[in-house]
Amino acid sequence: MQDASDRLRQTRSAAEWLTSLPTLLLLLLVLLIGTGELVHSRFLQIGQALFGDRMEQVQYYALREETRRPTCNPQPDIDAEVQRWRHSLSQEASPDSVEGLVPSPSLTEAEYRQSLQQAAALCQDKIRRHEQIQARITPEVRAFRAVEQGFFSLFQFGTEHRTMIVLLMMAITLLITSTSYQHISLVPPRFQRDYRAQALSMLLAGLALLWSNIRYLQIAQASGVPLDRPEQQLAWIGLFAALVAISAWQLRKPPAVEHTEGLGTWGHALQTVPLGSWMTLIAASYYEAKGHPSGLAIYVSSLTEIPSLTLHLALFIWCGMLFKQSRMIDLFMNLLRPWQLSPETLTYFILLAAAIPTAYTGGSGAFVMAAGVIIYHEIRALGGSRQYALGATAMSGSLGVVLSPSLIVMSIVAINNEVTSAELFHWGSWVFLMTSTLFFLASHWRKPPRTSTWPAFWPALQASGREIPPILSHVAVVTAVLGFYRVVLDTQLTETSAALIMPVIMLLVVAFDQLMRSQGIGVDPRRMATLMRRENSFPASVRVATSETVVHLGGYIYLILLSQALGGVIERSELMHWAPNHFDSAWAAMAFLAATLVFLGMFMEPLGAIFLVSGSLAPVAYANGIDPVHFWMMVLVAFELGYLLPPVALNQLLARQVVGPDRIDRADAEVAHQSSFYRRHERWLLPGGVMTLSLLIVAFVPLWLRETPWAQALWLKVHP
Repeated sequence: MQDASDRLRQTRSAAEWLTSLPTLLLLLLVLLIGTGELVHSRFLQIGQALFGDRMEQVQYYALREETRRPTCNPQPDIDAEVQRWRHSLSQEASPDSVEGLVPSPSLTEAEYRQSLQQAAALCQDKIRRHEQIQARITPEVRAFRAVEQGFFSLFQFGTEHRTMIVLLMMAITLLITSTSYQHISLVPPRFQRDYRAQALSMLLAGLALLWSNIRYLQIAQASGVPLDRPEQQLAWIGLFAALVAISAWQLRKPPAVEHTEGLGTWGHALQTVPLGSWMTLIAASYYEAKGHPSGLAIYVSSLTEIPSLTLHLALFIWCGMLFKQSRMIDLFMNLLRPWQLSPETLTYFILLAAAIPTAYTGGSGAFVMAAGVIIYHEIRALGGSRQYALGATAMSGSLGVVLSPSLIVMSIVAINNEVTSAELFHWGSWVFLMTSTLFFLASHWRKPPRTSTWPAFWPALQASGREIPPILSHVAVVTAVLGFYRVVLDTQLTETSAALIMPVIMLLVVAFDQLMRSQGIGVDPRRMATLMRRENSFPASVRVATSETVVHLGGYIYLILLSQALGGVIERSELMHWAPNHFDSAWAAMAFLAATLVFLGMFMEPLGAIFLVSGSLAPVAYANGIDPVHFWMMVLVAFELGYLLPPVALNQLLARQVVGPDRIDRADAEVAHQSSFYRRHERWLLPGGVMTLSLLIVAFVPLWLRETPWAQALWLKVHP
């Protein structure tokens, strides 16, 4: 007989598969389509190398389909054609008759004969070309092109339906997140009134979004201009209609009081309203007041204009959840543990390593969602306090956004001719070095007193060396996958290909871990990190990783969608144009711009904010003598500071989302009795203080260097 825990585990597994399986299938479909595109491109190159012929000018693309034999006559009776032409000239024909279409009488007989000879030669060349191609379409070519065209069909399907795949993924994750009350808000719901408030706010937001999309469809139909993809608009309407239905049911049937922590207060309930709902209601009110009811729908749907962004975000978060199921972080930390470094020093190394995947994910929020829980648990396992671990987790995505090949930097370069990626990445490496060093110094400056002893060098080195072989197998798996993509598919790991390659790596790593565990090789991954939920089989690991991805992705996508709408309000209201164009000095202009950008970072998603800044604040900076590279580096740091500051503190909220509100409560309770203000609020003050100091340095030190000759000369000697 099964005990209660087994039945609970099976019930949980079935429920997780029910909610995660559709998302898993979509994620695998996206991977398959993306990989199919790479494979198809490589097949074209291989086909040309195998079956093309430069000497005879035969390209593989000409062999991809069966060609029809030309219907022209390669051996016409030219004399008879000339005789027929003479006869036609002698006949009188009206201009409207068929005979009126014969060549003009001004054409001589010799010219007409020459044109017939040229047409015959051209026909002979077409037939020769056709026979040449047909002779080369061997059974091998037919077999090869059948496979190649299969990948092409897959790629074509993905290209034509990518937006619908995005909409379907949005619908699944958003509705599941709504059903489980997992939206991102200032505080999570705990009391019955919290759940009522969240359901009511989602109902009102859903009604506003539904109404705006219906009005957009009606206005488009009334204008007489058909929509390019009406099915996409109907999909939006269906999504928000389902959201309204779920929210209405939740409002009617909230969790019973005995299943919550009590009734609660309405003041606390307002803090549980999802941030996306606040943004929806603000934006909807503005557009209705301006007589533009479809505005909300227009700005929300703009996210699907670049479907790859949403798909890559989903893949990156999934990759992070799979990473949590693997032993890679444990094996990496085993290399460092013999040295008995302080939690602050080990955290510094963790954040340095985290900067690399942050650069590929393209945003600090996405990285916190993907890997924040791993960083938190590892810092706690090292002996770091809960407050310190939470602060480091919130800041973990803020260091690498300035490094190559950051998607945000590439977006800046794409819409601004004043800067290049080489310039931004060059100075970004200096900013990364500065912010990481400041974090290291701040961590040690305020670290709690503890007794520490340095281990003997040779024993520590030997212990660390013994941990190298276990990690080499994982390095081999990663190297093999990267080598396969590089050699076979001719694709390197870049900001565009990382979203397709990294999940494949993590799937194979998790499968390899479970294979090793089943053979009794290595340490059981479930024992290496007891704070993280790890499973004992590959299907279970994928199921749990996908289930966590669904909730995190749904809440984050809802926030991104509505931040686009709020950005539209800021853009259409021309708030940015209220700023003065000229200041008394570059210092005053920089102070104003930095404060404004921090404020934008508190509320807006980074990619949408960059477009807004590029058209409004960037010209102000240039007009006041601020170098474009200097300005955009300041923008990146200011945004990261905004993501860490109240009232929203997006990265702090995302850290809470992945770590869990219970651990946040335990962290606050742990230091509630302490007299030190810093200790009680370390998770806020540490990352906020580091990024504030970083912003001040990035914003004003270059201006000081420019105006101080001796400092400028010294800098040029150090950095020619």
